[in-house]
Amino acid sequence: MADALVYVVLQQLASTTYQQIEKEVELVLDVKKEVAKITSNLKAIQAVLDDAEKRQVKEAVVRDWLDKLTDVSYEMDDVLDEWNTKILMQQVDNQEKGGDITLLVTKKKVCLFIPFDCFCFGLVSRVIRCRDIKLKLKDLNKKLTEIAEERKAYKFQHTEGRVEQPERQKSSSFVDISKTFGRENEKDIIVSKLLSESSQEIIRGPLVIPIVGMGGMGKTTLAQLAYNDENVKAHFERRIWVCVSDPFDEIKIAKAIIDGNGTPNSDELEAFFQCMSKSIEGKKFLLVLDDVWTQDHRKWEQLKLPLLKGAMGSRILVTTRKEEVAIMMGAKMSHMIHLKQLSEESCWSLFYHLAFFDKEEDESNVFEAIGKEIVKKCKGLPLAAKALGSLMRFKKTKKEWQDVLHSEIWELKEVEQEVFQPLLLSYYDLASAVKRCLLYCVIFPKDYEFNKDNLIELWMSQDYLSLERNQEKEIVGENCFNNLVMRSWFQDFKKDDDGNTTVKMHDIVHDFVQFLNRKECYIMNFKDANKRIELPSDKVRHLTLILASDNQIACSISLSPPVSFDNCKVLRTLSCFDSRITTLDPDLILQLKGLRTLNLSGNIFSELPKEIGKLIHLRYIDLSGNHRMNELPNTVCNLYNLQTLRLTGCRHLAKLPKAIGKVINLKHLHIKCCNALKYLPKGIGRLRSLQVLDGFSVCAADNSETLQLGDLGILDKLQGSLFIKGLGNVRDASEAEKAQLANKRHILHLELDFSNGDKRRQGERDGEMLSFLEPPQSLEFLSISCYCGGSFSSPNWMISLPNLRTLVLRSWKNCDFLPPLGKLPSLQTLSIDDMPSVRKVGVEFLGIEETSALLKSSSPTVSFPKLKKLSFSGMCSWEEWGGVGGLAEEDSEVRIMPCLSSLDILKADSLRTLPDFLRKTPLRDLTIYKCSIFLERGCQESRGEERLKICHIPNIEINYKSVREDGVWIQQEDETEETDSSESDEDDDGIAQE
Repeated sequence: MADALVYVVLQQLASTTYQQIEKEVELVLDVKKEVAKITSNLKAIQAVLDDAEKRQVKEAVVRDWLDKLTDVSYEMDDVLDEWNTKILMQQVDNQEKGGDITLLVTKKKVCLFIPFDCFCFGLVSRVIRCRDIKLKLKDLNKKLTEIAEERKAYKFQHTEGRVEQPERQKSSSFVDISKTFGRENEKDIIVSKLLSESSQEIIRGPLVIPIVGMGGMGKTTLAQLAYNDENVKAHFERRIWVCVSDPFDEIKIAKAIIDGNGTPNSDELEAFFQCMSKSIEGKKFLLVLDDVWTQDHRKWEQLKLPLLKGAMGSRILVTTRKEEVAIMMGAKMSHMIHLKQLSEESCWSLFYHLAFFDKEEDESNVFEAIGKEIVKKCKGLPLAAKALGSLMRFKKTKKEWQDVLHSEIWELKEVEQEVFQPLLLSYYDLASAVKRCLLYCVIFPKDYEFNKDNLIELWMSQDYLSLERNQEKEIVGENCFNNLVMRSWFQDFKKDDDGNTTVKMHDIVHDFVQFLNRKECYIMNFKDANKRIELPSDKVRHLTLILASDNQIACSISLSPPVSFDNCKVLRTLSCFDSRITTLDPDLILQLKGLRTLNLSGNIFSELPKEIGKLIHLRYIDLSGNHRMNELPNTVCNLYNLQTLRLTGCRHLAKLPKAIGKVINLKHLHIKCCNALKYLPKGIGRLRSLQVLDGFSVCAADNSETLQLGDLGILDKLQGSLFIKGLGNVRDASEAEKAQLANKRHILHLELDFSNGDKRRQGERDGEMLSFLEPPQSLEFLSISCYCGGSFSSPNWMISLPNLRTLVLRSWKNCDFLPPLGKLPSLQTLSIDDMPSVRKVGVEFLGIEETSALLKSSSPTVSFPKLKKLSFSGMCSWEEWGGVGGLAEEDSEVRIMPCLSSLDILKADSLRTLPDFLRKTPLRDLTIYKCSIFLERGCQESRGEERLKICHIPNIEINYKSVREDGVWIQQEDETEETDSSESDEDDDGIAQE
């Protein structure tokens, strides 16, 4: 959108400092004059952009004017970025000739469209002439001047506030229950919350119960259903419905609450609040605030104080699209109702009620099959079902119904007016930079699962994240992502044990965003690998190719056909999702000179053309999942602007280019699951901006050209995940100390693999190394595998990580006793696998002192206070699992695993009994597989001692044959034995062999 574009351009121009310009550089002053003219023109244009954005919806000429402005701004960005890159290249070359590139500190700030403040003129040689840049800027300024003059013909209004938004529909408490479908469960939950009592009300006042969801999801209807429930009517002395909308008007709300009960003579807010307070004093009331937008806590705090006069049990029911509103109003997460889409059955009922309202039964039968397919387009959005149902009521022929079915939903005028208008309200409420980030999400196919970190890297590659208060762009991006999540633009929010956050975009939202960005973003589905397809226009800047074939392996293609790239010279994004591309045409690469983002993940070409080094604007390359490519061309090192390089799962990639240290702006290097990558080049240590290095291979050879473990200490900005493998190759344990992991406080996910090396001599060295590899206190996930240290060599830091939530210990061959992990205060998931020397798990594992000391202690003792999931696997010598024993275990002051909900015991051949403390755990799921026959039988016997320990558990699986669900034992068919990992068709990274 032009408003975001011009805003950031001006922001960058305003921050430009010219003190660094050397006077002797020719023509720089002329360049400075051109920049001043550009700034003047852009400010004149910015003053009318709000009005232009509003009018472009209905006025084609205004839309064309904005398009011209966008084109010029893109051109300006390309010109300045090219010039800046040449300066950057010369800096790198000079430093390399001087023999110390590590001293190079770039002042470059990659920002949206015009990163002008990054010109390090003080370092520019006199050899660099500015004539080309001056001429190009002059030409662009001429175009911009014409655009600025043209604006006068449209008589735009100068506006300083937000764009005038679409008219907001007013609501009332009245609802036709016969025309509502679904939401019975949600209504019951809300009614229950309205009628329940809470001890917290004495302190906090009326409970706030928010209904949160995207526009058109049915929040108001649900509130109406609850408001008109007979039990609710009987429970409250007063019920008040207020359609709040925007702006938040305290006097309007106060008038609604007073409702004729002594309206004040004064117009002062104080007088209204006094009357409002008297009208509800001592009364149990229900106040519905429908469609709240404001996040201004001052307005809410003012209104809330008079509401405290209501009687105990009063409630405030709020509908809003923004979770921030609910939080601002003091609502607890447990009281929030996040409204999801309707079931397909309910959506069909709603559609049927409208579409077949006055049709005969025979006529309805003719259209019913098509209607059900149309309903699938709604994806559970009630507003879309209403709009399409109303539309189809007037369609009389089968062809008319099929035309709607085969149309893109955003092409239907009725949907645009009825469904997209409410979404526009939410869209206009976003900040300019956030709008750009939202619009970019349309490059992904529908139902795509966005990874938060990847999405932020993509936004960075397009320079959408303008710096705020000197924050890193990753922080700005995370704030933007959270903003979109909390305003219901994303759904299906998930966070796995590895810390990865994913979301999806509702199909209707995807259609809406595609509608707004249909000129710049284009998704091409193709089936015929030989058919040549032209793009719709030369304005497409973000292109996504999707192979729509049932047999993708049989339809492998080269990336030249089927797409004509004649119209793609302005492309900034090219994405090919799992399209089975086998070759890349070098000539095609050379046509994509303006490319910022290249996503070729999931493809199978064996070679990346060396011409890739010509794409100087590239910020992002994703080659993940390519299992044929074994090396990158050296020309990748010419991509000085590259910020992100994703190589995850390129399992045959054997090496990285030696000169990768020249890519000085590289921030994110993803190389996890690159199993053939045995070492990293020494040059990576020069990348002082590097924040993500999720894989590190310790080289067995002592080579000056390879990155050593101790070199990690130089990379002090690392964050996120780090997997260090081959620690058995380390000869000097002091290398681990040099890595300074404890100082990397932004590392949250750490995996340490002690494989390789001489196992006979490794035990003592492993113990020493592990003590030096102390992670930061902020760590949330830790995995340690193939560790050869003894039982008493585990370091103290392992039980003093306050934020550790997940711990995996695998293949500790020399370990006889488990560490006292019960002391970890935040541990939620614990997995212990392949420990053949462990015979007993007891009090030492629980982290509890001796029984005698426990009995004398006055304070309660809790072992594993937050543990939810516990898994043991491959414990072939494990014979005994005990608790604390004796009186202590019956003592109420001793609590063991009070939050445990899931327990798996797999392949424990010698284990005969379970510990007594399991009786007191809130276990929901228990799995016992391939354990001793004594344990299995003991757990299944109706009166056996082991059965008594687990009789409270509702879901039990024993050897995957006898299954107990909610108290009932069920016999199952024998399951096929698990395939041995060595015989699997997949590599360790989980990517199937071709």
